[in-house]
Amino acid sequence: MKAPFRRPRLPAPPLYHPSSLIATWFGSGHLPWVPGTWGSLVALPIAWLLVEAGGRQVLAVAAVLAFLLGCWAAGAYERATGGHDPGPVVIDEVAAQWCVLLVVPTDIVLYIVGFFLFRAADIVKPWPASVIDRRMQGGIGVMLDDVIAAAYAAAALYAIWWVIGT
Repeated sequence: MKAPFRRPRLPAPPLYHPSSLIATWFGSGHLPWVPGTWGSLVALPIAWLLVEAGGRQVLAVAAVLAFLLGCWAAGAYERATGGHDPGPVVIDEVAAQWCVLLVVPTDIVLYIVGFFLFRAADIVKPWPASVIDRRMQGGIGVMLDDVIAAAYAAAALYAIWWVIGT
């Protein structure tokens, strides 16, 4: 029996291309071993700066913009490489990590806990994130599964903050 035709993996767009810059979050998705973790980690200090500069509403606007731009950039990167949710695409982790941090004040401990909660949720992909990850194609699929995983992480982070009363 013949294997189904799969489009061959193609080279990624050059880093200077706008879709590549955004999709890989300025190249952080090309760091070795765990690109999603790097993307989430890079998002933390930027979130802190955004909140300090203008409050959580600025972080919320940045998260929405990252999501919208990410839908375009991740879709373009995915089409260019022929792969589903390519590893170097980390704009989804950035937008989702910012969504997680929206529910707490700038506190180093809460940001670290939020980072680990999101990474766990992103890896486990609780329902319906797992379904979206498997079935939804294109940039919206790349972005949406992480944002749904972020909702779980944000709920857990908010509960922890509420319990410890920081």
